[in-house]
Amino acid sequence: MSGVLGFNPLSFGAEPSGERLARIERSPNYDAETGSFRNPEPAERMPRAVRSRREMLRALLSRDGRRPDGPVPLVRPDLTSPPASGLRLTWLGHATVLAEIDGRRVLFDPVWGSRCSPFSFIGPRRLHAVPVPLDSLGRLDAVVISHDHYDHLDLPTVRRLAGSDVPFAVTLGVGAHLERWGVPPERFTELDWHESADIAGLRLTATPARHFCGRGLRNKQRTLWASWAVEGPEHRVFHSGDTGYFPGFAEIGAEYGPFDATMIQIGAYSEFWPDIHMTPEEGLRAHRDLTGAGGAMLPIHWGTFNLAPHPWAEPGERLLAAAAEAGVRTAVPMPGGSFEPSAPSLPRTPWWRGLAGDRRTAAAGPVGARLTRS
Repeated sequence: MSGVLGFNPLSFGAEPSGERLARIERSPNYDAETGSFRNPEPAERMPRAVRSRREMLRALLSRDGRRPDGPVPLVRPDLTSPPASGLRLTWLGHATVLAEIDGRRVLFDPVWGSRCSPFSFIGPRRLHAVPVPLDSLGRLDAVVISHDHYDHLDLPTVRRLAGSDVPFAVTLGVGAHLERWGVPPERFTELDWHESADIAGLRLTATPARHFCGRGLRNKQRTLWASWAVEGPEHRVFHSGDTGYFPGFAEIGAEYGPFDATMIQIGAYSEFWPDIHMTPEEGLRAHRDLTGAGGAMLPIHWGTFNLAPHPWAEPGERLLAAAAEAGVRTAVPMPGGSFEPSAPSLPRTPWWRGLAGDRRTAAAGPVGARLTRS
């Protein structure tokens, strides 16, 4: 039911209560004194030493390179045949990825809504259409949610998935949102860091991340945020969710790897919140911590929504340059593009060129031009 002025009162979800809240309060990652989850390393959402909130708002409202100059190219993925190697990743924009792993199909952070906002008329709007209708993805064996922010936990998408029989793996507290939106409790499993669920022959483990949570103006920090490790009979993958850099990535890699591929957040970074989102260079460092010199990296959380002051295509450009210098195998498919991480070559063409809308990004042309193959 939609409310006045394009607001759906269900958008804020629900606060954990009862046994769900009691379990949260028993978590070793929950601070009873503050009444909120704690990060693996302290993190400020906006360090006081950085600038004023007025300057931050001015930067966020800037139009300098914040939108593409034309339509973003899309690919309609062909998901009719299984991957020859047993592992294929399809980037569907932002942090949404379909991972086909050893005959199972896992959908991470599905967002098919037009805005990541509780309102229909304001808030970050898509820079490109969804590459494929949700109903056209075919069978899903699991849906994984990293945390409850609007660009990762999307009300209209969850309500559509609620009508299927797909199970969800989510972090502590997020089940309160799912229940309010019509997902039966038997269809989801809530996990703390380092807890696992076995679903459809896969082991899904919630692993630490450095971020925060909340969907309302009064954020109580009572839902957990996480990265995820998924292990199949033959392959393993990692999805970062949203996170600032922290040394724990190496521990995750040692305990749950080796990973054949990682899906790493590289966008929505800013000096206004350096602790909670990684820069492209930090994302590459996280990948190396997780995998050593192996595995392929898919950069995520960029190119779909304006969530930070940087030009919309800058994360991809910076990531390609950093990956070339570090010798890391990196894929940058168009939205909707698929690849098998073990393939001899990965999609590396800088498809955003000519659409960047910012002279600083467009001027970097020669770097990406040399990187059409890994």
